[in-house]
Amino acid sequence: MWSYKPSQDGNGVLTSNYELYLIKKQTNTDEAPLDGDVVTSGVQTLNPVNGEVEVNLRMNAAGAKKWAEMTTKAANDGNREIAIALDNEVVSAPRVNGAITQGSSSITGNFSVDEAVDFASILEVGKLPARTNIIQESNVGPSLGKANITKSVNSLLIGFLLVILTMLAYYAGAGIIAIVSLLLNVFLIFGTLSSFGTVLTLSGIAGIVLTIGMAVDANVIIYERIKEELAAGKSLKQAVTDGFYHSYSAIIDANVTTVLTAMILAYFGLGPVKGFAVVLIIGVLCSVFTAVFISRLIIEWWLGKGKDISFWTNFSKGAFKNININWIGKRKIAYVFSGAIILAGIVSMFTRGFDLGVDYKGGFSYNIQFLSSDGMNSDKLRDGLTKSFGTAPVVKQVDADNTFQVTTSYLISETAEDTPARVMAKLFEGVSSISGSKVSLEDFSNTETEADKVHIISSAQVGPTIADDLKRSSLYAGLFALLAVFLYILLRFSKWQYSAGAIIALFHDALFVLSIFSLFYGILPFSLEVDQAFIAAILTVIGYSINDTVIIFDRIREYFSLHVADTKDEIINRAINSTLSRTLMTAFTTVVVILILFLFGGASIKGFAFALLIGIVVGTYSSVFIAAPILHDLASDLKITKKIKPRANKQDGKAFSRAAK
Repeated sequence: MWSYKPSQDGNGVLTSNYELYLIKKQTNTDEAPLDGDVVTSGVQTLNPVNGEVEVNLRMNAAGAKKWAEMTTKAANDGNREIAIALDNEVVSAPRVNGAITQGSSSITGNFSVDEAVDFASILEVGKLPARTNIIQESNVGPSLGKANITKSVNSLLIGFLLVILTMLAYYAGAGIIAIVSLLLNVFLIFGTLSSFGTVLTLSGIAGIVLTIGMAVDANVIIYERIKEELAAGKSLKQAVTDGFYHSYSAIIDANVTTVLTAMILAYFGLGPVKGFAVVLIIGVLCSVFTAVFISRLIIEWWLGKGKDISFWTNFSKGAFKNININWIGKRKIAYVFSGAIILAGIVSMFTRGFDLGVDYKGGFSYNIQFLSSDGMNSDKLRDGLTKSFGTAPVVKQVDADNTFQVTTSYLISETAEDTPARVMAKLFEGVSSISGSKVSLEDFSNTETEADKVHIISSAQVGPTIADDLKRSSLYAGLFALLAVFLYILLRFSKWQYSAGAIIALFHDALFVLSIFSLFYGILPFSLEVDQAFIAAILTVIGYSINDTVIIFDRIREYFSLHVADTKDEIINRAINSTLSRTLMTAFTTVVVILILFLFGGASIKGFAFALLIGIVVGTYSSVFIAAPILHDLASDLKITKKIKPRANKQDGKAFSRAAK
């Protein structure tokens, strides 16, 4: 019988040609002599002698016996090839150099690492008794991928530069150390990703951009604490020692909660979402290491040489000093404002709904690039494709030249192998009738087609089954993230009121962003799709917001033990005022980076960046106006009474006891 294998050119690139194989039957049936169920493992390895990439194939006892017969016969017949096929497609036809009697084979052939990994995966898939069906597939052309990556990298560089300038302008000499720490942080992130063999995707770049904005947070916490110690009259060395010591609790609590949400996102997320989460986890861990360990080493080394270091400039020296804002007194105004936005959003969710991406409703999505001379617009394209598909597709203009995104559920429930080809044919039929283009179907559907022809630059397919799975996994991710945060805050602060305040604030943040996306989709000039990237943004906002909230809660807890004579309102207001510089500095550096990503990043990442931008601003707002006030309203008494060992009063010789609350 005949089988085939996609042909490659001299550079290993797939062509439109196919290599045909004449496979000799071993029996009177069409069944192969060996099925995939005899395979126990297929792994990519390196040959320890020559360093070549190879794939090791292992079989069970029954498979090893039959394999020995086949390889012995092939070796005796002049070292013939044996075809390995999946779904009637030859994936490899290795030549047999000798009889293999132990069931363990080594397959070589100038593999690259990626090719060997793919081949090993195919061997593993071959063990499955069911036929493989593609339920999710994405294709991105090199021009679109390159353009988006270039824009995102440029955003990263611009954001990085602005963060550097901000740290220099605000912290002077200490800002230089923070910059060194930040540079090392980026180096460690890329080094770690490279050592893991991680593929850096667009979502991964977004994770790095966000990490840059958040990386300075630990430095800001430490520097602001050092400034407080200096203001208390301590020497520079003592202020540095105490500043680092008193910052550890806030840094650990804030970053552990971020990592917890990122770990949950990595567990439940798929594809690019998982990549974003992994990059975020690595970024947070690296930023804490560089800020806490490296920055302290540099500062103590510098001071050990007898040199001075400044933690402020003339501009920032008096900033945020002597602030005495009654935040708790303004909480009802915040409640009304947030309640109005969220109520309007909930009404919109039940009436307008969301602009669900193909991830959550299933279907076929295509980005089509037209020539400037075609005069194409969304309405014209939608009308033409409605005649072709029989139902109206969703058509949106992408913020790229003459590019439109078309999403359709046409034939989405079909499981036939030729379903994607049939949908593509209908799409081509509709586009050709509208544009009058003479491009062939092959050129139209090829993402590598030259830019002077109407063609698809990216496509995605999601079946209804995986769309339901994605909805379920997103719901689980959100719920488990909130549960993890609640339990951690309860563990660290020992009072449920802290956990309740934090969780209510996080619900507020998520509902606020959801409300904005429901209220304004179709109104704003860019896509507000709710897809996997949006869920990643929501969970990232949860991680960031709880980071900010924990900093304030940590200071509230500290002040309750120090200022026992003050009222609850005074202590909470004082805690918010004392951490305001850190809150605004971290928010500013993060918002600047995300804003640059939003303004200059690729079209496919704009909605994701907008969700982060709104979420970071709202998360900062909720930490001050929602989380702390909720804590205030739920707790009648947050003071902790702790007995201290009596000591002698030198003035009158009498013993006294002190209660710290």
